[in-house]
Amino acid sequence: MTTYQGKIAFLGQGRMGVPMARRLREAGHRVTVWRRGTGVPVAEAVAGADLVITMLRDPAAVREVLAAALPGLRAGATVVEMSTVGPEAVRELRASLPGSVGLVDAPVLGSVGPAADGTLTVLAGGLSGPGVDGAGCRAVLEVFGTVREAGPLGAGAALKLAVMSALVPAQVLLAETFAYGEAHGVPRGALADVLAATPLGGLADRLRTPAGQTRYALGLAAKDLSLAAWEGASLATAARRRLQEAEAAGLGDHDLTAIAAHLSAAPPVPRRRAVPLNPPAVPATNGMYSHAVRAGDTLYVSGQVALGEGGAVVGEGDMTAQAEHVFRSLSHILADQGAGFGDITFIRTYLTDMDRRAEYGAVRRKYITGTPPASTTVEVPRLFVPGLLLEVDLVVALP
Repeated sequence: MTTYQGKIAFLGQGRMGVPMARRLREAGHRVTVWRRGTGVPVAEAVAGADLVITMLRDPAAVREVLAAALPGLRAGATVVEMSTVGPEAVRELRASLPGSVGLVDAPVLGSVGPAADGTLTVLAGGLSGPGVDGAGCRAVLEVFGTVREAGPLGAGAALKLAVMSALVPAQVLLAETFAYGEAHGVPRGALADVLAATPLGGLADRLRTPAGQTRYALGLAAKDLSLAAWEGASLATAARRRLQEAEAAGLGDHDLTAIAAHLSAAPPVPRRRAVPLNPPAVPATNGMYSHAVRAGDTLYVSGQVALGEGGAVVGEGDMTAQAEHVFRSLSHILADQGAGFGDITFIRTYLTDMDRRAEYGAVRRKYITGTPPASTTVEVPRLFVPGLLLEVDLVVALP
């Protein structure tokens, strides 16, 4: 086995990040670990690293963290993107990184237990790409489990979504099956016993008793299907909507298997036409509204302002800083539904000083490129918190 001698920066969060970083250290690698909330700048964490590994929640988080890391990335380094973000996001990431920095996409199959045990399946794309030490990368990835080379850059991300677009809807289907059975007097255990003799036996047994510990969060499964539900993917799209309803009911942090109990609790209730959404990557609201509401394939995004955690104004008096905060929040909300700025149909902006619209426009053009959507910009005397300079709301056509 090839021994990797380089320095590694691990940029991770959530349940998977901690055990994966621990395995790297236990394997004897020189690792700097970065996560949100530590106060350490990302650029400082990646300074001098030969290999930079990202394990984050969604495409927006990956874009944000790696944009902040750019000043610290050295020429000749390789970024190994291990989140579930999809091939389009990988291509965008390649375009945003300097040509002197290599890129590998290597999402994983498996949950928290396999992450701790080193028995994940790593789906690697781009190991033979330009500027990539393929043997060295593979040696590091083998710490996490079995490495399967998927092909060129983006192939690993595509393979991961293809697998999840089968596994996740299958579990939602079985949850509906249990709900139907229980509604007609068939105990879940009896139905699971019969299904055990079929090709669906393994998954049925997993849903027989929903997991007490979160291995694969229901909210993450909804996010993954938002990325995987391509046009015409009717089963994945329907399963995604079921999961979004469960997430709106407060089950986003529960294990995916909680979908069985959720559907069994009230199988006759029709699907909600309006689903409130509050992605965890965006600072929480004050409880009087939701960040967005999905109705069918249309997303209505509430006015976003420059408020951080706890309701403090970000970038007091600085239009550029506040606009950047607003558009980062919008990117998280869009990514949560598998959308991007190109899917916006209408954008409305409220400015407290129209003379500062050029500062706002410079930031907006960074995020909204190409042919712009329908738009309205108005001046207002004040917004609901003193110090806020702008507010932006959207209407979005979801993929």
